Amino acid sequence: MNGLIVLGTASDSGKTLICTALCRILSDEGVRVTPFKSQNMSGFSATTENGEEMSRAQFIQAQAARTKPSIYMNPILLKPVANMKSEVLFFGERFGPIAGMAYREQFFTRGIEAIKTSLVKLAETYETVIIEGAGSPAEVNLNDREIVNMRVAEIADVSAVLVADIDRGGAIASIVGTLQLLPPEHRKRVKAIIINKFHGDVSLFQEGIEFIESYTGIPVAGVIPYKVDHGIEEEDMDRPVTEAPAGVDVYDVWAKHVKANLNWPLIKEILSPPGEMK
Repeated sequence: MNGLIVLGTASDSGKTLICTALCRILSDEGVRVTPFKSQNMSGFSATTENGEEMSRAQFIQAQAARTKPSIYMNPILLKPVANMKSEVLFFGERFGPIAGMAYREQFFTRGIEAIKTSLVKLAETYETVIIEGAGSPAEVNLNDREIVNMRVAEIADVSAVLVADIDRGGAIASIVGTLQLLPPEHRKRVKAIIINKFHGDVSLFQEGIEFIESYTGIPVAGVIPYKVDHGIEEEDMDRPVTEAPAGVDVYDVWAKHVKANLNWPLIKEILSPPGEMK
């Protein structure tokens, strides 16, 4: 099973929606594609037809991929509750509420096994996996026991695409800083950068693209214009979503918007197993 992992320079950079678009684009090309996020912290969940509870985001991504949502697409769900604790769900089995430090100490090994089990199971049905990371891969204080970003990339042996949110400002600094904080073996997995939530004339950002590429040595695979009316629910926030125009398939519209602003041949090359990349 080939694939890639979508990482972000920060939370809310747009990883979830980029993964959603990639799932629909690949499905449109006849690829048997599955989403995957090892661990999701969210109070918003959905239930599969088998009664399994999983993250709303991966449920939506499965719909975009035109496949049945499965607990293997999101084996670990953390549902925040009071007093800095979370209810922990492993393949739907509930534990907790558990404090963050206790979770790190008690569930790391079990988390790694859940990731491996899920990827093996998904490979029985799918040929491509679109993996979503969480937060930033450069949280150096958490990297010893992280199970959501580069450790997943290593287990799946996939390359990475790094997404930065330019809407907030500081996108170039966040890209450079993230890459510099990654150890060499992780940095070499990053094969492309996506600038997300861009406002205005993209041509005015050409100098920024050239700087990013020359400074990092990594190509910018796309600059995605901000689209307010995509109509797709967010991963872990209850912010109002502007509805898409009536009668449209929101996944089709969003996928076309992303693909039109993406170097799709480059993304397809990145999807190849690392040993087969040019």
